[in-house]
Amino acid sequence: MKYMATYDLMETIRNTNEWMGATARAMASYPAFSMTMNPMLNVMAAWGEVTERSFSRMVVKPDWGIRSIPGPEAQDHLVDVVPVVERPFGSLMHFKVRRRAPMARKVLLVAPMSGHYATLLRSTVASLLQDADVYITDWHNARDIPVSAGKFDIEDYTLYLVEFMRALGPDIHVIAVCQPAPLTLAATAYLAAEDPDAQPRTLTLIGGPIDPDAAATDVTDFGRRITMGQLEQIAIQRVGFKYKGVGRLVYPGLLQLQSFMSMNSERHNKAFTDQIMKVAQGEASDHDAHNRFYDEYLAVMDMTAEFYLSTVERIFKNREIAKNEFVVAGKKVDIGAITRVAVMTVEGENDDISAPGQCVAALDMLTGLPAAQKAQHLEPGAGHYGIFAGKSWRINIRPLVLKFIDANSGTAKVTKLASVKAAK
Repeated sequence: MKYMATYDLMETIRNTNEWMGATARAMASYPAFSMTMNPMLNVMAAWGEVTERSFSRMVVKPDWGIRSIPGPEAQDHLVDVVPVVERPFGSLMHFKVRRRAPMARKVLLVAPMSGHYATLLRSTVASLLQDADVYITDWHNARDIPVSAGKFDIEDYTLYLVEFMRALGPDIHVIAVCQPAPLTLAATAYLAAEDPDAQPRTLTLIGGPIDPDAAATDVTDFGRRITMGQLEQIAIQRVGFKYKGVGRLVYPGLLQLQSFMSMNSERHNKAFTDQIMKVAQGEASDHDAHNRFYDEYLAVMDMTAEFYLSTVERIFKNREIAKNEFVVAGKKVDIGAITRVAVMTVEGENDDISAPGQCVAALDMLTGLPAAQKAQHLEPGAGHYGIFAGKSWRINIRPLVLKFIDANSGTAKVTKLASVKAAK
């Protein structure tokens, strides 16, 4: 079948590199070779160890790794990750904290479907668990979904979010990170028109492309330059025979990873060279900073072709959300229909993925929402990752988001946010 041979070729190359790494590590680690006292044997073994681990991680879904959290009375509480709603292309998961009463704050994290698993938000989840009941969207790898499950595009994605919000009830506070920000805004507007009582209390949009044309980046430039026909030719393949989704058209995770790595190739090359030398000198460990980062970064998932192509065409090229022309299941979604969901936007000053201006554009679209229920924050010196999982999130943004949630929860007195500027 067309494109299937290319998919299997990429998997073959990955598998071969993993095997070469394992072989080099095993051969260079023979006890008899230690008598030669050749330092290159240590380097060879280290290269093999790093190579094997790197290529094996590309087809493994990372574990959440959140085992427990400390309680207020010096007691640890175990954490279980349990499904609330299960669907073919994504599930709603709950981080259930044992022996803890329901929290006043109930947060739904909408994770990106942009090549990595929802575990990319592991540190975000862990930071919120102390103060809230946390739920998350766990998108599934398209290569593991049979063709019989049908299609999945941005309209289906939006309807999944609508279903998840309905399942959690109106006391939910939604935080959308990066890619899902425009579709989460659309899902909220859809509920405002179709089922107002199911709307969330608050909506926080972090670093998302509400209006991609508000500020140019490499991502938006690429979207303008390439035609949809060209994009389909270079990015879309069919899942190979190894997986349950055999024959499904996808944007492969391995191809996405190649793009990710090429954007900062020098930095990645240095990181792997340094790690090989550290392993050779016995200075590395299983969970050091390099392995913690790359175990997650290298773990990629396939996106359905229709989701990827419709995102580029309708969000970036046609700007349907920005123009308030988005249609879901034959119904036009009016962002102005949101009249009682408090909305906050967060941007990073140095964000090169979703530049400042793209996310805050949502506030101007909320024509039916009072100014007192709008807020915005621009984090000085922060890049894309930092505004939801890095130092900026931990020190500045997380407290602001929690204050915003409390101020609009319906039970707390509204307070002025010290570092959040109310939108005019």
